[in-house]
Amino acid sequence: MQYKSQAVAKPYFIAAIALFAGQILFGLIMGLQYVVGDFLFPAIPFNVARMVHTNLLIVWLLFGFMGGAYYLIPEETETELYSPKLALALFWIFLVAGALTIVGYLAVPYATLAQITGNDILETMGREFLEQPLITKIGIVVVALAFLFNISMTVLKGRKTAISLVLLMGLWGLAVMFLFSFYNPDNLVLDKFYWWWVVHLWVEGVWELILGALLAFVLIKVTGVDREVIEKWLYVIITLTLVTGIIGTGHHYFWIGTPGYWQWWGSIFSALEPIPFFAMTVFAFNMVNRRRREHPNKAATLWALGTGVMAFLGAGVWGFLHTLAPVNYYTHGTQITAAHGHMAFYGAYAMVVLCIISYAMPVLRGRAANPNKSQVLEMWSFWLMTVSMVFITLFLTAAGILQVWLQRFSDAPQAFMQVQDQVSLFYWMREWAGVVFLIGLIAYIASFFVKGEQETVAA
Repeated sequence: MQYKSQAVAKPYFIAAIALFAGQILFGLIMGLQYVVGDFLFPAIPFNVARMVHTNLLIVWLLFGFMGGAYYLIPEETETELYSPKLALALFWIFLVAGALTIVGYLAVPYATLAQITGNDILETMGREFLEQPLITKIGIVVVALAFLFNISMTVLKGRKTAISLVLLMGLWGLAVMFLFSFYNPDNLVLDKFYWWWVVHLWVEGVWELILGALLAFVLIKVTGVDREVIEKWLYVIITLTLVTGIIGTGHHYFWIGTPGYWQWWGSIFSALEPIPFFAMTVFAFNMVNRRRREHPNKAATLWALGTGVMAFLGAGVWGFLHTLAPVNYYTHGTQITAAHGHMAFYGAYAMVVLCIISYAMPVLRGRAANPNKSQVLEMWSFWLMTVSMVFITLFLTAAGILQVWLQRFSDAPQAFMQVQDQVSLFYWMREWAGVVFLIGLIAYIASFFVKGEQETVAA
């Protein structure tokens, strides 16, 4: 059954994809600046391009999560959204605030931006991923609290399911952990210690609950498998996620001045972090193999399966490659870290947002699935983006291994910039793989405009 208030998810999905395209464009600009150092300088310096690239990543994923929640919650609770008007108002507030922040990064020197946005009142700027001005951070908190009020009130008045409760727990955790972005102690060790409470406990903690809930919802819809079976899998996955992810924060504490026992705690529990991602992969394939019906939206099913596989490879395997303290001693902060980050974010979060959009948008447009021609193009986009991301990861991994050898491990270690010149071939290959990724994203967007025979029965 479709609920009228689910329509508020559509603008969130559209904004998410538009911002995703912006993120990829700035990623290509950065990639070119690795090998052509003065590209677009001084208009867009590397540090500004990097800020825009990473901030757009966070913002477009948040738009995707919020849109997914607004679509999913009415169906799960079997009731209309508490306040669709509030949801639409928050959309415009968040979009305008995000756009103004990006314009600020591009148009104003960062020090000036800090000065004119009240950073002297409460110093929160200048930290990686948390570069947002104070007023933007406050705006994010206001939007998040109003969003959570809307979602929580909907859940309270309707049916309670494991999926809606897990999603709610993940969303509340996201908001609570962001509050640590306001805590910026003078002591650099303490600063980094709590900084990871935002960054790690988002992406390797509460975001994984959101991932699990969205994936479980789509799998119920496209497979027809009993809800009880999927919910049991979901409970197992989130338990493993929380146990390994929370204590696994210690793998960020190896070299920042914290006690030595974190090398043991961080190594052991982060080595266990691939387990929930492997369970997620088994879960996705198991549910599809046990499906009771052939859903017409084959593209959404492909995204669901791909999410499990790529999340396991990116967050699980590539995370494990450099998570043990004796290995991390040499690899920390190299291109191996970048390789892991790219595939992990794409596999775990970008793909699940694309998955829920792929499933929900046709339904919001009055059909069970996009036309066959559209789905073929969308599946091409899946393979173009996914395969190119695999190559991006492999090229960065090769660059990272060579970087470790030449700069940190050899008997005659070379200077950083000398090493960068010697790995530039991998940066060029990464850039071309990024161009293919952009082509895949364009194909994904284009697939929603392809016309043909439609499945008119709502899923």
